[in-house]
This record gives sequence, C-alpha cells and structure tokens, in this order.
Amino acid sequence: MTVSDTYKTLANPSPEILYKEKNSKFFGYAFPVTTEEEIKLHLEKLRKEHFGAVHFCYAFQLGTDTIQYRANDDGEPSNSAGMPIYGQIQSFELTNILIVVVRFFGGVKLGVGGLISAYRTAAQMALEEAEIIEKTINIHFLIAFDYKNMNKVMRVIKEKNVEIISQQMDESCQIEIATRKKNAEILFDIFKGMFEVEIEKV
Repeated sequence: MTVSDTYKTLANPSPEILYKEKNSKFFGYAFPVTTEEEIKLHLEKLRKEHFGAVHFCYAFQLGTDTIQYRANDDGEPSNSAGMPIYGQIQSFELTNILIVVVRFFGGVKLGVGGLISAYRTAAQMALEEAEIIEKTINIHFLIAFDYKNMNKVMRVIKEKNVEIISQQMDESCQIEIATRKKNAEILFDIFKGMFEVEIEKV
C-alpha cells in the first residue's frame, strides 16, 4: 500500500475577484491557513475592509490526517452559501484553506438557486486565480544521543536527505528532524536500532 503523503493547498492568498449577479456584488477570496486563529483574523480584516457588506459567507478545511471543516451561511438561507463554497474546496481537492465570499446586496433577491450558483461561482473564480501547490505531509522526530555518536546520526540524516528543523549540540545532543510521511517508518526503525540513540515522534 502506498502512503499518500502529499496534499494540495494555496501558495499565497488569491487576488480579489468580483462576480456580479442582478446588481448584487460577490467578492471572492481564498487564503492558505493552518489554524482557526488565522481564519478569525482574515474574517475580521475583511469585515473592516468591506464595511457595509451584508454577508460574509465562508468555508474552510484544515488538516491532512484528521480533517476539520466548517461552512457558514452568515445569514443567507440555509446551505445556500457555505456549502456551495465548501463544494469548491472539495472539487479542487484542497486543504488548509479558507474561502470567503463577501456579498453586497443589490436590491434584487436571487432565490436559493441563484444564491447557490453565485456563491459557488465566486468561490470557483477565487480558486482559479490562486496558485495551487502540492506539499508533503511531514512527520517530525526528536533524536537524542551523546556527542560521541554524532557522526553515525549525521550520516543517516545526510544519506536519507532528512530536513533538520533544530539542533542542540552539547555533551548530549538533540536534533529535531522532519521527513516525508512515507519514509517515516523506515527512518524511525533505523534510529531505533542504533545503540545509544533515542528517537521519539513530536
């Protein structure tokens, strides 16, 4: 079985897009995010920028192993805004992403079907303007060893092309490393089998 250890997300926030439908304006934004705290900040910023907008509808998805998502209609009829936006996150197969569609009401009601279509289109347009990248899912380990074992530890790190996140070199040494998920088990076993070297997942 091959371990899937990549996911798709955005390189940067998308440029602002505007979709118009019967005088209503829908501004679409997509952001790469990793925490709910970041999501709150983006929403607060947009609320300040678009003072006077009626609805700030959004959807987000976070995580790779355990997925966390939410779709918010922000006062629009149930499932007419958040879920169509979330549908675009799914159809582009993205995670660690927030999409917000800000609506200025233009005086003409669109009906539920019209709203679904407008929110979906604005979310899609934002994603089409964004740069989508593939990232690897990395596992972090902490390796602890005495200074005298430095060479054999570093040899494995070099051979396996492992990324060093942080290191502390004294009498006793600690190195935090990151490796792609699919290589994690092999790497763990190599270090686990070494005399006087300890490894744990962080």
